[in-house]
Amino acid sequence: MQALVCERYGPPEVLAFREVERPEPGSREVLIRVHATSVNRTDLETLRGHPFFARLATGVRRPRYPIPGSEFAGRVEAVGPGVSELAVGEDVFGLSADRFGAHAEYLVLREDGPLATIPPGLRHREVASAMEGSHYALSCLDAAEVRPGDRVLVYGATGAIGTAAVQLAKHQGATVTAVCDPHGTEAVASLGADVVIDRTLQDVRAMRGRFDLVLDAVGGTTFRRCRHLLAPGAPYLSTDLGPGWQNVALIPLTRIVGDHRVLIPLPTDLRGHVLLIRELLASGGFRPVIDRTFAFEDIVDAYRYVASKRKLGTVVVTLTSGD
Repeated sequence: MQALVCERYGPPEVLAFREVERPEPGSREVLIRVHATSVNRTDLETLRGHPFFARLATGVRRPRYPIPGSEFAGRVEAVGPGVSELAVGEDVFGLSADRFGAHAEYLVLREDGPLATIPPGLRHREVASAMEGSHYALSCLDAAEVRPGDRVLVYGATGAIGTAAVQLAKHQGATVTAVCDPHGTEAVASLGADVVIDRTLQDVRAMRGRFDLVLDAVGGTTFRRCRHLLAPGAPYLSTDLGPGWQNVALIPLTRIVGDHRVLIPLPTDLRGHVLLIRELLASGGFRPVIDRTFAFEDIVDAYRYVASKRKLGTVVVTLTSGD
Protein backbone atom coordinates (compact mmCIF):
# COMPACT_ATOMS: atom_id res chain seq x y z
CA MET A 1 0.00 0.00 0.00
CA GLN A 2 1.03 3.62 -0.41
CA ALA A 3 1.76 5.55 2.75
CA LEU A 4 3.23 8.86 3.80
CA VAL A 5 6.35 8.13 5.84
CA CYS A 6 8.28 10.24 8.33
CA GLU A 7 11.72 8.79 9.09
CA ARG A 8 13.07 11.77 11.03
CA TYR A 9 11.70 14.81 12.82
CA GLY A 10 11.62 18.07 10.94
CA PRO A 11 9.57 20.29 8.61
CA PRO A 12 7.02 18.96 6.09
CA GLU A 13 9.82 18.43 3.57
CA VAL A 14 11.05 15.35 5.48
CA LEU A 15 7.84 13.52 4.53
CA ALA A 16 7.89 11.10 1.59
CA PHE A 17 5.63 8.53 -0.04
CA ARG A 18 6.65 4.88 0.29
CA GLU A 19 5.25 1.51 -0.67
CA VAL A 20 4.84 -0.42 2.58
CA GLU A 21 3.27 -3.73 3.56
CA ARG A 22 -0.47 -3.60 4.16
CA PRO A 23 -1.35 -4.35 7.79
CA GLU A 24 -3.47 -7.35 8.66
CA PRO A 25 -6.15 -7.30 11.37
CA GLY A 26 -5.53 -9.37 14.46
CA SER A 27 -7.93 -10.53 17.15
CA ARG A 28 -10.85 -8.06 17.52
CA GLU A 29 -9.22 -5.73 14.98
CA VAL A 30 -10.59 -4.32 11.73
CA LEU A 31 -8.75 -3.32 8.57
CA ILE A 32 -9.98 0.06 7.32
CA ARG A 33 -9.54 1.36 3.79
CA VAL A 34 -8.91 5.06 4.41
CA HIS A 35 -11.01 7.27 2.15
CA ALA A 36 -10.22 10.60 3.82
CA THR A 37 -8.00 11.91 6.59
CA SER A 38 -6.90 15.28 7.95
CA VAL A 39 -3.75 17.21 8.73
CA ASN A 40 -4.04 18.89 12.09
CA ARG A 41 -2.04 20.64 14.77
CA THR A 42 -1.21 17.36 16.52
CA ASP A 43 0.16 15.87 13.30
CA LEU A 44 2.33 18.94 12.71
CA GLU A 45 3.73 19.04 16.25
CA THR A 46 4.41 15.29 16.17
CA LEU A 47 6.26 15.73 12.87
CA ARG A 48 8.42 18.39 14.51
CA GLY A 49 8.99 16.30 17.63
CA HIS A 50 7.59 19.13 19.73
CA PRO A 51 7.53 19.49 22.67
CA PHE A 52 10.69 17.50 23.19
CA PHE A 53 9.41 15.53 26.19
CA ALA A 54 6.61 14.15 23.99
CA ARG A 55 9.30 12.11 22.22
CA LEU A 56 9.26 9.78 25.19
CA ALA A 57 6.02 8.51 23.65
CA THR A 58 6.69 9.09 19.96
CA GLY A 59 10.39 8.19 19.80
CA VAL A 60 13.40 10.09 21.14
CA ARG A 61 15.73 10.20 18.13
CA ARG A 62 13.27 9.39 15.35
CA PRO A 63 9.53 8.67 15.08
CA ARG A 64 8.60 5.33 16.64
CA TYR A 65 5.60 5.10 14.32
CA PRO A 66 6.79 6.25 10.88
CA ILE A 67 3.34 6.67 9.29
CA PRO A 68 1.74 9.86 10.66
CA GLY A 69 -1.90 10.86 10.75
CA SER A 70 -4.50 10.57 13.49
CA GLU A 71 -7.97 11.31 12.05
CA PHE A 72 -9.63 9.17 9.41
CA ALA A 73 -12.82 8.12 7.70
CA GLY A 74 -13.08 4.98 5.61
CA ARG A 75 -14.65 1.59 5.03
CA VAL A 76 -14.07 -1.72 6.80
CA GLU A 77 -12.16 -3.92 4.37
CA ALA A 78 -11.58 -6.98 6.53
CA VAL A 79 -12.12 -8.14 10.11
CA GLY A 80 -10.03 -10.24 12.43
CA PRO A 81 -11.11 -13.09 14.73
CA GLY A 82 -13.60 -12.16 17.42
CA VAL A 83 -14.99 -9.05 15.73
CA SER A 84 -18.71 -8.80 16.40
CA GLU A 85 -19.67 -5.11 16.30
CA LEU A 86 -18.48 -4.17 12.82
CA ALA A 87 -18.79 -5.84 9.43
CA VAL A 88 -17.00 -5.62 6.10
CA GLY A 89 -18.40 -2.75 4.06
CA GLU A 90 -19.40 -0.51 6.98
CA ASP A 91 -18.28 3.11 6.86
CA VAL A 92 -16.41 4.29 9.96
CA PHE A 93 -14.51 7.29 11.30
CA GLY A 94 -12.34 7.91 14.32
CA LEU A 95 -9.00 8.92 15.80
CA SER A 96 -5.83 6.83 15.90
CA ALA A 97 -4.25 8.77 18.74
CA ASP A 98 -1.58 6.35 19.95
CA ARG A 99 0.08 4.77 16.91
CA PHE A 100 -1.12 7.20 14.23
CA GLY A 101 -1.01 5.61 10.73
CA ALA A 102 -3.98 7.40 9.11
CA HIS A 103 -1.90 8.93 6.31
CA ALA A 104 -1.92 5.68 4.40
CA GLU A 105 -4.30 3.66 2.27
CA TYR A 106 -5.04 1.18 5.05
CA LEU A 107 -5.21 1.34 8.84
CA VAL A 108 -5.84 -1.28 11.56
CA LEU A 109 -7.71 -0.52 14.79
CA ARG A 110 -9.50 -2.50 17.48
CA GLU A 111 -13.24 -2.60 16.96
CA ASP A 112 -13.76 -1.37 20.55
CA GLY A 113 -11.25 1.43 20.01
CA PRO A 114 -11.80 5.07 19.09
CA LEU A 115 -13.99 4.58 16.02
CA ALA A 116 -17.68 4.56 15.18
CA THR A 117 -19.92 4.10 12.17
CA ILE A 118 -20.57 7.15 10.01
CA PRO A 119 -24.15 8.43 10.36
CA PRO A 120 -26.32 7.92 7.25
CA GLY A 121 -26.20 10.73 4.73
CA LEU A 122 -22.69 11.92 5.57
CA ARG A 123 -19.68 11.46 3.32
CA HIS A 124 -16.20 10.39 4.33
CA ARG A 125 -14.68 13.80 3.69
CA GLU A 126 -17.35 15.46 5.86
CA VAL A 127 -16.43 13.48 8.99
CA ALA A 128 -12.72 12.78 8.44
CA SER A 129 -11.79 15.81 10.55
CA ALA A 130 -14.49 15.45 13.19
CA MET A 131 -12.43 14.07 16.06
CA GLU A 132 -9.06 15.70 16.81
CA GLY A 133 -10.34 19.19 17.64
CA SER A 134 -13.51 17.96 19.29
CA HIS A 135 -11.63 15.44 21.45
CA TYR A 136 -9.38 18.15 22.90
CA ALA A 137 -12.29 20.57 23.25
CA LEU A 138 -14.39 18.00 25.10
CA SER A 139 -11.47 17.18 27.39
CA CYS A 140 -11.25 20.87 28.33
CA LEU A 141 -14.99 21.30 28.85
CA ASP A 142 -15.12 18.10 30.92
CA ALA A 143 -12.22 19.26 33.11
CA ALA A 144 -13.96 22.60 33.70
CA GLU A 145 -17.26 20.83 34.44
CA VAL A 146 -19.18 23.21 32.17
CA ARG A 147 -22.88 23.34 33.01
CA PRO A 148 -25.95 24.97 31.45
CA GLY A 149 -25.85 28.72 31.96
CA ASP A 150 -22.06 28.93 32.39
CA ARG A 151 -20.27 31.77 30.64
CA VAL A 152 -17.45 30.47 28.48
CA LEU A 153 -14.78 32.49 26.66
CA VAL A 154 -13.02 30.67 23.80
CA TYR A 155 -9.84 32.42 22.68
CA GLY A 156 -8.64 31.29 19.25
CA ALA A 157 -12.06 30.18 18.05
CA THR A 158 -11.10 29.63 14.40
CA GLY A 159 -8.92 26.53 14.79
CA ALA A 160 -10.02 22.91 14.95
CA ILE A 161 -10.22 22.99 18.76
CA GLY A 162 -11.77 26.45 18.87
CA THR A 163 -14.54 25.79 16.34
CA ALA A 164 -15.32 22.54 18.15
CA ALA A 165 -15.28 24.19 21.58
CA VAL A 166 -17.79 26.84 20.49
CA GLN A 167 -20.25 24.22 19.25
CA LEU A 168 -19.77 21.78 22.14
CA ALA A 169 -20.03 24.47 24.82
CA LYS A 170 -23.31 25.61 23.23
CA HIS A 171 -24.47 22.00 23.20
CA GLN A 172 -23.82 21.90 26.94
CA GLY A 173 -25.96 24.98 27.44
CA ALA A 174 -23.25 27.58 27.95
CA THR A 175 -23.23 31.19 26.79
CA VAL A 176 -20.20 31.50 24.53
CA THR A 177 -18.02 34.50 23.75
CA ALA A 178 -15.52 33.76 20.97
CA VAL A 179 -12.33 35.69 20.22
CA CYS A 180 -10.85 35.06 16.80
CA ASP A 181 -9.02 36.41 13.78
CA PRO A 182 -11.01 38.78 11.55
CA HIS A 183 -11.27 36.31 8.66
CA GLY A 184 -13.22 33.91 10.86
CA THR A 185 -15.79 36.10 12.60
CA GLU A 186 -18.70 35.20 10.30
CA ALA A 187 -17.94 31.47 10.38
CA VAL A 188 -17.64 31.42 14.17
CA ALA A 189 -20.90 33.35 14.54
CA SER A 190 -22.60 30.74 12.34
CA LEU A 191 -21.52 28.04 14.82
CA GLY A 192 -23.71 29.59 17.50
CA ALA A 193 -21.34 31.87 19.43
CA ASP A 194 -23.37 34.46 21.35
CA VAL A 195 -20.67 37.13 21.04
CA VAL A 196 -17.82 37.20 18.51
CA ILE A 197 -14.85 39.51 19.05
CA ASP A 198 -12.23 40.37 16.43
CA ARG A 199 -8.95 40.04 18.33
CA THR A 200 -7.30 42.71 16.15
CA LEU A 201 -9.89 45.28 17.23
CA GLN A 202 -10.08 44.48 20.94
CA ASP A 203 -7.19 43.26 23.07
CA VAL A 204 -8.13 40.64 25.63
CA ARG A 205 -6.56 42.79 28.35
CA ALA A 206 -9.11 45.53 27.63
CA MET A 207 -12.12 43.22 27.67
CA ARG A 208 -14.68 43.35 30.44
CA GLY A 209 -16.94 40.74 31.93
CA ARG A 210 -16.71 37.64 34.09
CA PHE A 211 -16.49 34.10 32.74
CA ASP A 212 -16.85 30.69 34.38
CA LEU A 213 -14.21 29.35 32.01
CA VAL A 214 -11.56 30.92 29.82
CA LEU A 215 -10.27 28.43 27.24
CA ASP A 216 -7.22 29.36 25.16
CA ALA A 217 -7.59 26.99 22.22
CA VAL A 218 -4.44 28.08 20.35
CA GLY A 219 -1.87 29.18 22.93
CA GLY A 220 -2.42 32.78 21.86
CA THR A 221 -2.80 34.46 25.24
CA THR A 222 -1.76 33.93 28.88
CA PHE A 223 -3.27 33.46 32.31
CA ARG A 224 -1.96 36.87 33.39
CA ARG A 225 -3.70 38.63 30.49
CA CYS A 226 -6.99 36.85 31.14
CA ARG A 227 -7.10 36.64 34.93
CA HIS A 228 -9.31 39.74 35.25
CA LEU A 229 -11.96 37.99 33.14
CA LEU A 230 -12.33 34.99 35.45
CA ALA A 231 -15.27 34.76 37.85
CA PRO A 232 -14.41 33.75 41.43
CA GLY A 233 -13.04 30.22 41.41
CA ALA A 234 -13.17 29.93 37.61
CA PRO A 235 -10.39 28.03 35.80
CA TYR A 236 -8.12 29.09 32.94
CA LEU A 237 -7.53 26.23 30.50
CA SER A 238 -4.98 26.13 27.72
CA THR A 239 -4.13 23.64 24.99
CA ASP A 240 -0.57 24.95 24.94
CA LEU A 241 2.38 25.04 27.33
CA GLY A 242 2.50 28.84 27.10
CA PRO A 243 5.46 31.18 26.60
CA GLY A 244 8.50 29.70 28.33
CA TRP A 245 6.31 26.75 29.36
CA GLN A 246 4.79 29.04 31.97
CA ASN A 247 1.52 27.08 32.12
CA VAL A 248 3.43 24.02 33.33
CA ALA A 249 4.70 26.03 36.30
CA LEU A 250 1.32 27.65 36.93
CA ILE A 251 -0.53 24.34 37.22
CA PRO A 252 0.95 23.41 40.65
CA LEU A 253 1.34 27.05 41.74
CA THR A 254 -2.32 27.91 41.28
CA ARG A 255 -3.32 24.84 43.28
CA ILE A 256 -1.95 26.52 46.41
CA VAL A 257 -2.02 30.25 45.57
CA GLY A 258 -4.95 32.38 44.47
CA ASP A 259 -8.56 31.71 43.60
CA HIS A 260 -8.10 30.40 40.04
CA ARG A 261 -6.69 27.20 38.60
CA VAL A 262 -4.54 26.90 35.47
CA LEU A 263 -5.08 23.58 33.71
CA ILE A 264 -3.81 21.78 30.64
CA PRO A 265 -6.24 18.86 30.60
CA LEU A 266 -4.96 15.48 29.50
CA PRO A 267 -7.31 14.04 26.87
CA THR A 268 -9.37 11.20 28.30
CA ASP A 269 -12.34 9.00 27.36
CA LEU A 270 -11.49 8.93 23.67
CA ARG A 271 -13.96 6.11 22.95
CA GLY A 272 -16.74 8.01 24.70
CA HIS A 273 -15.94 11.18 22.81
CA VAL A 274 -16.10 9.39 19.45
CA LEU A 275 -19.53 7.99 20.29
CA LEU A 276 -20.78 11.40 21.46
CA ILE A 277 -19.55 13.13 18.32
CA ARG A 278 -21.28 10.47 16.23
CA GLU A 279 -24.57 11.32 17.96
CA LEU A 280 -24.06 15.03 17.37
CA LEU A 281 -23.10 14.50 13.72
CA ALA A 282 -26.26 12.46 13.22
CA SER A 283 -28.46 15.11 14.85
CA GLY A 284 -26.77 18.08 13.17
CA GLY A 285 -25.55 19.36 16.54
CA PHE A 286 -21.92 19.38 15.44
CA ARG A 287 -20.13 19.88 12.16
CA PRO A 288 -16.41 20.15 11.41
CA VAL A 289 -15.47 23.43 9.79
CA ILE A 290 -13.43 22.48 6.71
CA ASP A 291 -11.11 25.14 5.33
CA ARG A 292 -9.48 23.30 2.42
CA THR A 293 -9.39 19.85 0.89
CA PHE A 294 -6.22 18.38 -0.62
CA ALA A 295 -5.66 15.24 -2.69
CA PHE A 296 -3.47 12.59 -1.06
CA GLU A 297 -0.62 13.25 -3.48
CA ASP A 298 -0.61 16.87 -2.26
CA ILE A 299 -0.62 16.08 1.46
CA VAL A 300 2.78 17.70 2.04
CA ASP A 301 1.22 20.96 0.84
CA ALA A 302 -1.54 20.38 3.40
CA TYR A 303 1.12 20.17 6.12
CA ARG A 304 2.66 23.40 4.87
CA TYR A 305 -0.73 25.09 4.94
CA VAL A 306 -1.38 24.01 8.52
CA ALA A 307 2.11 25.25 9.44
CA SER A 308 1.23 28.68 8.01
CA LYS A 309 -1.37 29.12 10.81
CA ARG A 310 -3.85 30.57 8.31
CA LYS A 311 -6.40 27.77 8.39
CA LEU A 312 -9.98 28.20 9.52
CA GLY A 313 -11.15 25.02 11.20
CA THR A 314 -9.75 21.85 9.66
CA VAL A 315 -7.83 20.63 6.61
CA VAL A 316 -9.04 17.44 4.90
CA VAL A 317 -7.11 15.08 2.61
CA THR A 318 -8.94 12.67 0.30
CA LEU A 319 -7.47 9.34 -0.80
CA THR A 320 -10.29 8.21 -3.09
CA SER A 321 -12.27 10.08 -5.71
CA GLY A 322 -15.92 10.84 -5.07
CA ASP A 323 -15.51 11.14 -1.31
